[in-house]
Amino acid sequence: MSMFESQDFDLLKQAMDAYYPLSDSTWNVLVDCCHYRQLQRHQALCQAGEIPRTFAFVCKGLLRVFALDDKGHEYNKNFFMEGQFPGSMAALLRREPSLHSIQALEESVVIEIDFQCFRNLLYRSEDLKLFQIHYLEANWLLAKDARETQMVQEDAAERYQRFLTDQPTLAARLPQYHIASHLGITPTQLSRIRKKI
Repeated sequence: MSMFESQDFDLLKQAMDAYYPLSDSTWNVLVDCCHYRQLQRHQALCQAGEIPRTFAFVCKGLLRVFALDDKGHEYNKNFFMEGQFPGSMAALLRREPSLHSIQALEESVVIEIDFQCFRNLLYRSEDLKLFQIHYLEANWLLAKDARETQMVQEDAAERYQRFLTDQPTLAARLPQYHIASHLGITPTQLSRIRKKI
């Protein structure tokens, strides 16, 4: 393992320990489930229609999860930057083709985690179970619930201002058309909102 890979695995350990500390024995087995990977800008981590086998941890870079509607328009579901875990989780759990694609928006470095290996370890390791519970509560229950509520209760200008407030680093790294897609509006609508504020 190179020095850079070692540092990136340290980042993964720190990110996981922030939810719940992993024992050395759990960590050592988990590392064997991982694969270090570099992605070029626009390269896919996962394509819609594929049955995924991994999820990832972003060491460096920025990825988006997006879907296409029946007219070929893109909808950005979410963005993942350093310290976050992108994956097509519903497809992984169901072992079915993903409805979403995951694409690098910048040159990126990720640690891919084999999902089946992770699940096998999850059933054997109390500390990994507790990590999973805390991670899911924070990112899939609380954050997702807040976003869904905002999408129906706030108008586009309010959603944009909230995005700028809640995600200033992300907003600075994204082209405006990606932000518009994420907010469920057109780039033209976003341009009008930006002129007003």
